[in-house]
Amino acid sequence: MQYCRMGGVVVLGSINMDLAVHVSNLPRPGDTVLGDRLLTIHGGKGANQAIAAARLGASVKMIGRVGNDLFGAELIAGLKDDHVDISCVTVDPAQPSGAALIVVDKSGQNQITVAPGANSAVGDEEVRRLRDVLRSTDVVVLQLEIPMPAVLSAISAAHDAGARVILNAAPSAAMVGLPVPEVDLLIVNEGEAEELGRATLQRSVRALAVTLGAEGAILYENSRPTRIDPLRVDAVDSTAAGDAMVGAAAFSLARGSSIADAVRLGGAAGAAAVTKVGARPSLPWPDDLKRLFDIDLESTFSRAKA
Repeated sequence: MQYCRMGGVVVLGSINMDLAVHVSNLPRPGDTVLGDRLLTIHGGKGANQAIAAARLGASVKMIGRVGNDLFGAELIAGLKDDHVDISCVTVDPAQPSGAALIVVDKSGQNQITVAPGANSAVGDEEVRRLRDVLRSTDVVVLQLEIPMPAVLSAISAAHDAGARVILNAAPSAAMVGLPVPEVDLLIVNEGEAEELGRATLQRSVRALAVTLGAEGAILYENSRPTRIDPLRVDAVDSTAAGDAMVGAAAFSLARGSSIADAVRLGGAAGAAAVTKVGARPSLPWPDDLKRLFDIDLESTFSRAKA
């Protein structure tokens, strides 16, 4: 459902199959623990963020790679089912589809290990496709589960087109020691902010959102902090909270919201996501935001249009 159609969302990023198991307590190094049944769930930060934006009403294009295997076919079908444009998704003949191994404990905290597969081959071809489809009104969404040169080239392509850029610097290790890219909104969690140097990030980007889990978020615009209050929910699985937040923020920016309002909506989407199990199933719909927090997207963006 489209509310106030303005810009679209273009996501260049990872597409993975998540292999998830629930345990009582997360294993320590050397531990073997018994878990519940194994779940196979469509994921990848890029794909999750694309679907998070699409479910809220954005027009979304996904750019990325999958393998020529069963996982790849399922992942493309899943994106299509959620009304994401998959015309720029490449089937790689040489690499397997990416996969993520996820362990979730009884409190909803998780550990994630990613085998990138075809995501590691994302590069010049995908950036060329980005340039071909990009409009100045679009919001480009990037993460760090694809090679850093592709991320930096995509940022340059977005700047050339006059489009805005959201960078979710996760996993943050890929950016350690590198200059902070010039983006409109950088989104990190608390651990990533510390690894990359929060003070440096504040000075280097126009807007920095540091997510704090159950404690909400802090938004720095021109180094001035604004507290984004948390929305209280019963958490069962935090796997996709960050992706829901990024996708919702992109949707909101594409509809003309301020960065602060976009981050607030992102916080609500992230809170809604932790109430369900699994990355893809937990990404919220407008009805979830209405039911949990009385957020009515249709009336909000109709007023913005007026």
